[in-house]
Amino acid sequence: MPRTPSSSDSWESFSLHLGSRIQRERVARGLSQERVAYQAGLSRYTYQKLEKGESRPGMPANPTVKTLLAIAQVLDLTLAELLPRDVPDLTAR
Repeated sequence: MPRTPSSSDSWESFSLHLGSRIQRERVARGLSQERVAYQAGLSRYTYQKLEKGESRPGMPANPTVKTLLAIAQVLDLTLAELLPRDVPDLTAR
């Protein structure tokens, strides 16, 4: 029987999609990870983990709104343009 995705599975998937989206937008603009991280006020390590969709090994990313806004501004995007369209239902238990 197929397993129904839990909200944590959905968040993990969302984090991976967000990281991929950030990476695509950065590459499309010809920017390095170091430059985006510096301009957004993040460490390179933190930024690299965000592009991978994780905060620490095995844990999905959970960036603050401030971090996402900073990255969006560096990439010249709105927050809505940066975020993936499919958002997880975090109220599902």
